[in-house]
Amino acid sequence: MSVPGIVHSTLDGEEIAARVSLGSDDELFITPTRTIVYRADGLLSDESAKEFPHDADRLTISEGRRKTKFTLEYALDGERSFTVPSGTTDDVLHPVLAGVLNGNDITDAGETVVKTYRFSELTLIITSDRLVKHIGGAVWDGDYEEYHFGDVTNLSFEDGSVATQIVLVADGRPQRIKAPNEEANDLRERLQRALFDYHDVGSLEELNEAIGDEDEETTSNEGSVDFGGGVDPLDADPPDPDDRDVIDEGAAEAERSGSTDPLADAGADVGASAEPTRTDSAENENQRSQSAMRGESTPNERTGDPESETKPPEAETGSIFEDAVETDASAAEAAIEAANSDSGTATPKTDPELLERIETLEAAVERQTEVIEQQQETIEQLIAELRQGR
Repeated sequence: MSVPGIVHSTLDGEEIAARVSLGSDDELFITPTRTIVYRADGLLSDESAKEFPHDADRLTISEGRRKTKFTLEYALDGERSFTVPSGTTDDVLHPVLAGVLNGNDITDAGETVVKTYRFSELTLIITSDRLVKHIGGAVWDGDYEEYHFGDVTNLSFEDGSVATQIVLVADGRPQRIKAPNEEANDLRERLQRALFDYHDVGSLEELNEAIGDEDEETTSNEGSVDFGGGVDPLDADPPDPDDRDVIDEGAAEAERSGSTDPLADAGADVGASAEPTRTDSAENENQRSQSAMRGESTPNERTGDPESETKPPEAETGSIFEDAVETDASAAEAAIEAANSDSGTATPKTDPELLERIETLEAAVERQTEVIEQQQETIEQLIAELRQGR
């Protein structure tokens, strides 16, 4: 692919190590010393090429739903930033971060960056010669840690239900790094392959045999904590809270009454309360019978009890429907008479003036449709440029 003229003029003889498309004609170019962000001519900005040197003290990214902002912090120039579409974040971060590591003399000449991983606030960078780790809000700054493959004496992995723990022994110290399982397999394979290539071996067993030492087992067990045999199991059949409350309440009542059976008093109370109910029911029945003989209404009738309510007479219901039918019939007759009166009129002739107005309106609609289509294209182009980070 050809390089835009404005970018070519800023290279100063440097070679392009990588280039990433940012959508449309916008691109990002990586050289050994800087990142060049190229913006093609558009509605929001003219053609431009901005340079970001790789000797930054800090690299931070801020991800949004549509755009990601890259901020490089310099000792003298302060912060400088550029934005890219969110879908290109990882494609841009890898070469930019590789350039920053090279610009700060962390990687050596000929050393390549294999892969960059971000797990929340943990960033891992695998190169052909080392593993770089950084923890914090920034992707990289001066607080990074590195483990050169020449100093590694053992590598192992501990699988978990959610995360995989990488145990890397370097300079006699075990370094434990957790990675989520969905990306742990890729990280395991790339890290192993980088170590295999560096030590010229073909398997993990060969690697540990080639780089291991006598104190490997003792070193790998440092810092382990014994939590004992665990906790005694809890009672498997505890008393039910509700049952215990009932029993306690019955026992207290029995103690006050002097009875030894906490359930006896409760049964007596239930029997005593049931008998008056039957007597009251009989008295109420007798009262209703006497009232009926005297022609009086019963309490249920006076209070509007649902059982005493009667349905409306069928004759009254029928009259309501008849009135409704008559009303509808009258409305139908009126509609028929109106239709008959309209049908008796003569068919109107076509008005030339009306035809001319219709043609004028049709032409105006066509022009408006063309304008709307042009505006839609402009809006789509604006949205595309905004998503490219302009």
